[in-house]
Amino acid sequence: MDYPKLKSIIEGLLFMAGDEGLNKRQLADIMQLDADLAADLVYDLHRDLAREERGIQVAEVAGSYRLTTHPDHAEYFERMAYTPTRSQLSQAALETLSIVAYRQPITRIDIEEIRGVKSDRAIQSLVSKDLIEEVGRAEAIGRPILYGTTKSFLDYFGLPSIKSLPEPKQVDMEEALEEQTQMLFERLGERQTTIDEFIPISEDKPAE
Repeated sequence: MDYPKLKSIIEGLLFMAGDEGLNKRQLADIMQLDADLAADLVYDLHRDLAREERGIQVAEVAGSYRLTTHPDHAEYFERMAYTPTRSQLSQAALETLSIVAYRQPITRIDIEEIRGVKSDRAIQSLVSKDLIEEVGRAEAIGRPILYGTTKSFLDYFGLPSIKSLPEPKQVDMEEALEEQTQMLFERLGERQTTIDEFIPISEDKPAE
């Protein structure tokens, strides 16, 4: 049995599973292995990552395994999250955010069904920027995470409450998503213009 290959497969599966992770029985079913063997392989992978001083590690949360960043590197992740050059939202992140804002609470799977593409990175980006957060668990198989917007989301878009979001006119889901995303983008633009108006001009800058 090719153990290095099996561990490599598990690493890829845990990466794809994202925050929800996979338990040993799910891994066993996917890889057609004994559940205890799957657990042993995860433990070996955990030791490999630690021994090689890799930037990611395997963590067990509520019986499921998932890949996480190394806690010793937290200060660098915080710097990245608040770096001005990374403050702008990508189209994928803005689209994902609009889905969460208008359909919360919502699971990652439901987000991906609406978007039609994987949304792990967009969700992680929004969580790191404190725009969305875990608000509970769905009453479904695997108890997937439910996401909702945060107070920082309201501050970011200058909204008094989530009820202040503009209502889309479209009924078709695809058109509604496009319209909701555009409205958030426009709202963000309005918010930035308002902020810019209050940035003092340096006295050293010559008048134009």
